[in-house]
Amino acid sequence: MRLKFACFVTGTDTGVGKSLISSALLHRLSQAGLQTVGMKPLAAGAEIRDGVLYNEDVAQLDAASSLSVPRELVVPYLLREPAAPHIAAALEKIIIEPQRLLTAYAHIAAQAEAVVVEGVGGFRVPLTDDFDTADLAEKLQLDVILVVGLRLGCLNHALLTAEAIAARGLRLAGWVANQIDPAMTHQQENIDALRARLSAPLLGVVPYMAQAAAAAAAPYLDFGWTGVVPAEARP
Repeated sequence: MRLKFACFVTGTDTGVGKSLISSALLHRLSQAGLQTVGMKPLAAGAEIRDGVLYNEDVAQLDAASSLSVPRELVVPYLLREPAAPHIAAALEKIIIEPQRLLTAYAHIAAQAEAVVVEGVGGFRVPLTDDFDTADLAEKLQLDVILVVGLRLGCLNHALLTAEAIAARGLRLAGWVANQIDPAMTHQQENIDALRARLSAPLLGVVPYMAQAAAAAAAPYLDFGWTGVVPAEARP
């Protein structure tokens, strides 16, 4: 199977909606007729459900993916403690091996037509003493999508993250404004400020949703930038 699309989704911080936007993108790609897989190289914060470890982010990606692959490829490291990955791993006496993450992605990319890799927290989250999520994105060499959680402070976080992405020699393919704080004032002014300062295009503004779901968020995303032709439009 030939890989037609792949990206790395990062965020301005933790809790800004990376999983929602990643799963919404997977939903649209699946609707276009592609065999899709959402990958979360590392997830921290899991509980036992029905005898297996469960993580909400991983569950969202899995539900939005159309191709089933072994769980150890989708999430090579699933940790219980809801903390920074290197801290959670230390508590469980687990050594995170970066090569394991890269190998898992390579196996997925060989099977899928579209892969969405969701990062952990923001762009510079430590995974080991000398390897972080920015290193992972650099090793994968994927275009990056930045999820900006609209709340006070998002301008600084978004602009600094965009600079960090560029410093790694990676392409910021676009950014998504996700309205995570319904009480935030001057939301449109903040969006306008980022549009004027970020060189990458705005791919969508997702409104606040009390019950966020991939299918509900997907229509708010601009799909054309992916270069994928919807199934119904193919000759």
